[in-house]
Amino acid sequence: MLNLVPFVSVDRMIKLVHRIGVETVLTDLAAAIEADFIRWGQFDKTPRIASHSDAGVIELMPTSDGRTYGFKYVNGHPSNMKRGLQTVTAFGLLADVETGYPVLLSEMTILTALRTAATSAMAAKWLAPKGARTMAIIGNGAQAEFQALAFKAICGITEVRLFDIDLAATSKCARNLAGRGLTLTPCRTAEEAILGASIITTITADKANATILTDNTVGGGVHINGVGGDCPGKTELHRDILLRSAIFVEYPPQTRIEGEVQQLAPDHPVTELWQVIAGKAEGRRDAAQITLFDSVGFAIEDFSALNYIRSKLQETGLYEDLDMIADPDDPRDLFGMLMRAA
Repeated sequence: MLNLVPFVSVDRMIKLVHRIGVETVLTDLAAAIEADFIRWGQFDKTPRIASHSDAGVIELMPTSDGRTYGFKYVNGHPSNMKRGLQTVTAFGLLADVETGYPVLLSEMTILTALRTAATSAMAAKWLAPKGARTMAIIGNGAQAEFQALAFKAICGITEVRLFDIDLAATSKCARNLAGRGLTLTPCRTAEEAILGASIITTITADKANATILTDNTVGGGVHINGVGGDCPGKTELHRDILLRSAIFVEYPPQTRIEGEVQQLAPDHPVTELWQVIAGKAEGRRDAAQITLFDSVGFAIEDFSALNYIRSKLQETGLYEDLDMIADPDDPRDLFGMLMRAA
């Protein structure tokens, strides 16, 4: 019997998202990630394994809940845009812990964009000011539209204020979001974009200690969704903003290396987001507080996303079988299988 592994290609992933609906997929992913965060203690956890270079980073992100093992391969190369290439590409795999056999192989360039946006909106559901309807997105690249639609579907955002130093990126984003039920306001500066916004998403790509927002531009009573600072030496927010904020993270040993909090002392207090969702820690205390979700992406979110896609394969049929695992008649006779095939 052949051990065929379901494979979701880019083409099949696109068709699956269209079949289900992008906002439904984002909402479903947020629910799946939230459910796994509630059972946080069941997972193996480790900071991602990163190989850094001057050009970017290549990473492996593994985890297991004792029944299923999963990992993602992902890169981050900001200079790729100058070559007409994606900044981020990824693929992922799930395997059965009992046998070690793979049970799913999938593209994750599109899926990572979806799960990142879903995680952002899930966090904001717990941390953002009540009744927030306006958000600013600073950095209008490949992730921006996913963020906007996730916050619309999950948090009820109705207006999005857009800013990017590249005017073409803002035009692209506004064009892609046109007709999707959002009021879109292109802005000339980051300061203009955050005017009246209760939620501020920073999602720029440069691998640098940048200052996208300065301390004097951010008032009280907002939620900051810090997505772009996600590796050592790559930040977006002025340090003083962090000192005024209640900071929420995914996995502290990873975030302290990669996130905005790499600017702070190693013992600076942070709250793990899973604790808020599980009712073990306080989220937003009051309307005047600044909350910051210092998001770097964690393996459990990819695990949740891959399991969600796996759950949709039979109903959609949007996969193909790969002959990845050698299957000799006698498990001890792999050489014989090779020779008989001649």
